[in-house]
Amino acid sequence: MNNFTFYSPTEFVFGKDTELQTGELVRKYNGHKALIVYGGGSVVRSGLLDRVKTSLKNAGVEFVELGGVQPNPTDPKVYEGIDLGRSEKVDFLLPVGGGSVIDTAKAIAAGILYDGDFWDFYVGKVVIKKALRLGVVLTIPAAGSEGSGNSVITKVDGLKKLSVRTPEALRPAFAVMNPELTYTLPAWQTASGVTDMMAHIMERYFSNTQGVEIADRMCEGVLKSIITEAPKVIADPKDYNARANIMWAGTVAHNGTCGVGCVEDWASHFMEHEVSAVYDVTHGAGLAVIFPAWLTYMADHNVHKVAQFAERVWDVPASDDKKAVALEGIARFKKFLKAIGMPVTFKELGIENPDIDLLVKKLHENKGELVGNYVQLDKKATREIYELANR
Repeated sequence: MNNFTFYSPTEFVFGKDTELQTGELVRKYNGHKALIVYGGGSVVRSGLLDRVKTSLKNAGVEFVELGGVQPNPTDPKVYEGIDLGRSEKVDFLLPVGGGSVIDTAKAIAAGILYDGDFWDFYVGKVVIKKALRLGVVLTIPAAGSEGSGNSVITKVDGLKKLSVRTPEALRPAFAVMNPELTYTLPAWQTASGVTDMMAHIMERYFSNTQGVEIADRMCEGVLKSIITEAPKVIADPKDYNARANIMWAGTVAHNGTCGVGCVEDWASHFMEHEVSAVYDVTHGAGLAVIFPAWLTYMADHNVHKVAQFAERVWDVPASDDKKAVALEGIARFKKFLKAIGMPVTFKELGIENPDIDLLVKKLHENKGELVGNYVQLDKKATREIYELANR
């Protein structure tokens, strides 16, 4: 196990009706005027936004609103939020929604206090040292952004989808998590979220770091719980306990606990970012296509952990033929993804003829000559993985 610093100060307020505590929580963390950030009309139609605003009013917190954040969030909305936040002199960001809304709010929170272009953070020109505090009311369990210091934004000019990871500055002060708010999520969105959280765990699990049995077992345990609970949620969207377990799994998957002491991978996420940047597909669905292809490549190039994944997570019997074990585990993973309604090929994702040349070009322009750590991937390797995803 490697040395590590684990920093996770978010207060999680979990359970029924917890959104009614939002105003008190903003005040607790010294917020006086909040910028509420949200996406489409679902938080309005469900009455959630009104409940949150009433809670803020009751706590004496002023607020202004920024709606219209889209999936795969882009930089124009961030610039709009920075301008609004500065002109209104807000001191707190309050995203009400899922990962796209939270990631946008994080970018705004950092950008308001920065004299330059917020995009400097995402291209690595500047490291975020300070940001306005933010709290989250979560409505979509998937990205895990409610418990992480990460944010992903796409720049429209050039379709560059890039991320930052700054836990000291961008972890939310609190996250309000009411599983009942997820009852109305469409099955597609639920399944995409399940895939995203599984991928977050797997990016940490596929590591060459030795002596990480705690991390491995945590990853395996959460994955098996997701595999058990996801079909229940798809079958009965109002199964509270299944929804609660899925919601908490999304947080645990990405708040760092599953990867302490490990060198993480993240190649599959980087590869999918190019797919969703170019084709504007749902991130979790894109991962359902890319991750099995990545695993298939790894069965030939670094089979050990893939075979362990097959044995411990998918209950494949152990064998001296590690590649056969690995491939059977991958087959069971793909069968699970299809069972919850996910695609596993580009064609099933709705991309008949992916421009693999463009995807490889943009990937290595944005992420460097080599991506990933479990096996470092050059252009030839990433091309092969994209091609595997196209079969």
